[in-house]
Amino acid sequence: MRIPLDRQSETPLYQQIESYLRQAILSGNLSANTRLPACRQLAHDLGVNRSTVENAYSALEADGLVFSRMGSGTYVLQQEILPGTPSQSIQHHLPLWQQSLHTHNSISTSEMVEEMLKTGGHPHPINFASGVSDVREFPAEEFRKTLQTVMRRDQIDALEYGEPNGYAPLREGIAHILASQGLQTHPESILITAGSQQAIFLTSQVLLKPNDTILVENPTYSAAIDLFRTLGYQIVGVSMDNQGMQVDRLEKLLQQHHPKLIYTIPNFHNPTGTCLSSIRRRQLIMLAERYNVPILEDDFVGDLRYEGHAQPSLKALDPGGQVIYVSTFSKMLVPGLRVGFIVADGPVYESLLSYKRLSDLATSTLIQRALDAFVTVGRYQTYLHRSCQVFRKRRDAMIKAIERHLPSKVSFDIPSGGLFVWLQLPNGISANELLPIACQEGVAFIPGNFFFIDNLQGEGWMRLNFVSQSVEDIEEGIKRLGAAIRKLRTLK
Repeated sequence: MRIPLDRQSETPLYQQIESYLRQAILSGNLSANTRLPACRQLAHDLGVNRSTVENAYSALEADGLVFSRMGSGTYVLQQEILPGTPSQSIQHHLPLWQQSLHTHNSISTSEMVEEMLKTGGHPHPINFASGVSDVREFPAEEFRKTLQTVMRRDQIDALEYGEPNGYAPLREGIAHILASQGLQTHPESILITAGSQQAIFLTSQVLLKPNDTILVENPTYSAAIDLFRTLGYQIVGVSMDNQGMQVDRLEKLLQQHHPKLIYTIPNFHNPTGTCLSSIRRRQLIMLAERYNVPILEDDFVGDLRYEGHAQPSLKALDPGGQVIYVSTFSKMLVPGLRVGFIVADGPVYESLLSYKRLSDLATSTLIQRALDAFVTVGRYQTYLHRSCQVFRKRRDAMIKAIERHLPSKVSFDIPSGGLFVWLQLPNGISANELLPIACQEGVAFIPGNFFFIDNLQGEGWMRLNFVSQSVEDIEEGIKRLGAAIRKLRTLK
């Protein structure tokens, strides 16, 4: 135990030891029944007299923080943890550079809503605020066996850093999966990342500098807005309709703002669920070429299609090097895998690889090897087909529940794939005012304004995730949402 002691201080050494241990116990850093070092050992480690440690322990015992067990040692007693104790004590001693920092709220929108739902205290909360699919559908036991097999097969190699651009067999497997979806690429053009969020971060770091302008759909993925804003970029929105980004308005914005990047989610957009039409895809690439602006294509759930015809990715239409494509296994399989990837051609690939090395050296080799062993093209397509069947039933269940339990004046488009229903509330009802009431009823969603650049639009919209809950919970959750709307109306 390395307790910091100031031998020049007027405070006796035993009091410094006692004060350090007291704070550790009250903050919970030393939990109940933790055995403290023997007096002789701690005195030796700290270079003090044994009696100094004994006096510190005696003071703690007198205050009911520790107890002595004959022949065994000194142990921490159960305490009521004092929230905020460490931060309060540290706050008074922060250096000036710490006090002047502009902090950003690191909690995500979905985490904030989930906390509100817990505070509501309902015994069976139903959360439509999630941004991922249903982890319960993932064959966890099968994946556990795959991990064990990989450890036996590869042994220490599975625990090394590995190749900075990613495990070669996994990159080959991803190339085969993409080819089966109409995107021809090479393993040498694929860079493995820690989820698509890191892929977006790396790409923006390579291509932009603070105060550069980035064009995004408005609304768009809230975590991307937070990321771009934190990195100091100027964000300009392109309006949307039921065919995705309104590309006909894009050229004027390109001329006016001279952006350094266009960020887009063309397939089953987050939050609206729309797909960019085929004509607009080609127009977007043509305009990006004309104005020499790279496109960052975020295809986070492009393969979760329930009906209609598949649209080619922008990268598949790319004549060469204009589009950087990012995707992830986190949404499709389980978020905890934290494995995504970038597809990029030309010198930008090496720049992305360099930033990746500086960022985290490499994505977990063990997880990459296990994912490679687990996700063959055939198995992935089988899993995808089964997931689409399950999720389509849940989408249909949500649509029917909305029609049964919500006011007739709500409006929405039925998504042909993806994770979300983007729903507009009747006039006069604010999603932000509705959320706390809904949480009390035991149901949560994401208010629409979180997806807009200025955070003022979208008050009358909400995003509902239909894939993360069972059919029964979808029915009950929408029923509760209807009750919350009625309750809000009575309060107005």
